[in-house]
This record gives sequence, C-alpha cells and structure tokens, in this order.
Amino acid sequence: MKKITSLLILLILLSSCGKRQTRDMLTSGDYDGAIQNAVEGLRGNKAAKGKQDYVYMLEEAFAKAKERDLRNINIWFKDANPQNLEKIYNTYVQLNSRQESIRPLLPLKLLKEGRNAIFPFDDYSDQIVSSKSALAKYLYDNSKALLINKDKNVLRRAYDDLVYLKNLSPGFKDTDKLIEEARFKGTDFVSVYTKNETNMVIPVRLENDLLDFSTLGLNDKWTVYHSNRQKGIDYDYGLVVNFRQINISPEQVKEKELQKEKVIKVGVKNLLNANGQVVRDSLGNPIKVDDMRTVRATVYEFAQFKACQVTAKVDYIDFRNNQLLQTFPLESEFVFNHMYSRLKGDKRACEQEYYPNFDRKAIPFPSNEQMVYDTGNDLKNKLKDIITRNKFRR
Repeated sequence: MKKITSLLILLILLSSCGKRQTRDMLTSGDYDGAIQNAVEGLRGNKAAKGKQDYVYMLEEAFAKAKERDLRNINIWFKDANPQNLEKIYNTYVQLNSRQESIRPLLPLKLLKEGRNAIFPFDDYSDQIVSSKSALAKYLYDNSKALLINKDKNVLRRAYDDLVYLKNLSPGFKDTDKLIEEARFKGTDFVSVYTKNETNMVIPVRLENDLLDFSTLGLNDKWTVYHSNRQKGIDYDYGLVVNFRQINISPEQVKEKELQKEKVIKVGVKNLLNANGQVVRDSLGNPIKVDDMRTVRATVYEFAQFKACQVTAKVDYIDFRNNQLLQTFPLESEFVFNHMYSRLKGDKRACEQEYYPNFDRKAIPFPSNEQMVYDTGNDLKNKLKDIITRNKFRR
C-alpha cells in the first residue's frame, strides 16, 4: 500500500509540473511548445477530469498560434520581399503539421461547459503547393545568378541554397548540375609541392609519400589538396614543404667490454666436516648440500649507430596576391640502432637480458637515402597535424 501511495503521489506531482510548464509556455508565447506538452499530456485517458486543464490550454494555444502565423504570412505577402518566401512556406507547413498533431485526439470534451473544444482546421494544401513552387523558383533563379560571382563565400551560399532546393523539390530543372558547379567554384584548391634547399638529393619515394594526401584524409567540404596540378583549375593557395637541412651522422660502432662473474649451483654434494669426512644424519645417510661454483665470462658488446635529422618548413601561400600567409617549422629524426654481443667464457655468468644479443650479428648500415626516407612517416604525421590545426580560411 505504501508503494502504491508513493506512486500515486509521484504521478500527481509529475502531472502538476507538466501543467505548470505548459501554462508557462502559453503565457510566454511559446504556443507550439504548449501544444506539444498538452498533446503529450492528453495521450492515454484524454477524458479524465484531471486532464481538463490540458484541453483548455490546447484550445487556447492553438487559436493563438494560428492567429499569429496567419498574421505573419499576411505581413510577409505585403512586404513582397522574395527572401520571405521560405518563411511563408515553412509557416504553412507548420499550420498544417499543428493540425495533424491534434487531429488524432479529437473530439476533446470540455466537461464543465458541456461542449467539445474548438479547433477550426483549414485545408492548407493549395497554399503549401503554391508557396513551395514560388520558393523553389526563387532559390533556383537566385542561385543561378550567384554562380557568376567570384566571391567563394557567395558561391558557397548558392551551393547551400541549391542543396536545400534539391531536398525541397527533387528533380527541379538542372539543380544537380548547378550544385556541382557551385561546389567546384566555391572550393579552395591547394597546390602542394616541395622545395629542396639542401645540398642533398631528396629521395623520390619520400616526396611521393609525403605528398600522398589521399592517405591523410585532409580534404574537407570546401578545401581540396592536390600534389599534382590539374588542368582547368585555378589554384587559390599553395602549401610548400621546404627542405632546409639534412644532417646524417657517420656510421659508428661502439664496443664495450664487460666482465661477468656469478656463483651458481651446479648440482649437489655430500657435506664434509673439517676433517674431510662425510657428515651423516641420525639414520646414517649422507647429508647433501648445494654444489656452488663461481663462473666467469667476458661480454663484448657492440652498438651500431647512425642518425638522420631532416629540418624543413611549411609555407602557406595565397596565390591571389602572392603573399606568404604563415610558416611552420617541420622537423623529424630517424635513428638506426643495432645491438649485438660476443661471449667468451661461461654464458651462465650473464644475466638473461644479454642472451638475445648473443644470437645477433652485425648488419649492413642503411644508406643515406634510406635514412632520409625513413624519416617520412614521422614527417607526414607532423605535416598532417600542422594542416589539421591550421586550415586555409577566407
């Protein structure tokens, strides 16, 4: 019983909060919010006495919302501004949608007054069709006129309007063709290339990998990067990777000699007393002890080392006025490090960590070209980070 009572109290509180919120929306002019709340509140047993407040508020909110929308439409028609066509169309759609949200609940009784709540519905189908046609024609004509503009921000607005037109009226004239034209004209094309200011040859593989923007995923809606210039495109920006310096260390082999010594167990032996006699237990059996020996080894440790450092800078250039926009440093290092060891003596004198090196041998040093190329992954990731954080913006 306590649980049922608590549940009833909770439901009453929730209902009270819902009605108060709906009333607040109604008095503040949020008629559609009030309508939505009232419709939700009337789902279920709409004829319950406790839901009469919702019926009254729904009737009032609907009348006020309809009066406001029709008044606005009348003002927009008188203004004769084509930019109001979208507002007119959306408002007619809203007028119709509002009716359809209430229609399933009808009739709604006002018990005290002995009548049904009044919701004067109208057929807005003709107005929706005509306002939609007028909006579609305006969007098409206006966007087509904007496509002769040189300002890419204007062209992007034309693109957005054309996409909206396509969703509004699929198949309207040659909208798809105009969308592609607006997309192309509104896109910033960036030419990406390298410059070598060092006294070394940059591996072709490194240049190709660095400029393979297809693997970087950097193209966005309005920016496209090309490492190979394409015909018919006027490039807006340039992104130049200037290689400034390449430092490659000499091939080095460092040798280290380590002396190892360890006491290890090699088995068991009889325990002897000071006289060299075998010590026995109470049963006469020889007492056994660990047989410990000292083993020694010499480890000759070799370290092959070679390092490459590539220093560059990334220049952002505006081709429209040939101005340098920004410069960012770009640097990467690759280290070749190979360890191997030789053993003289007893291997058991060494720690386990030395064992893998005993199976290794000296290997050829990578060439200078390979060292420069091996910096590529790090360079590419850093270049991607620079571009991601510093977009070309108008």
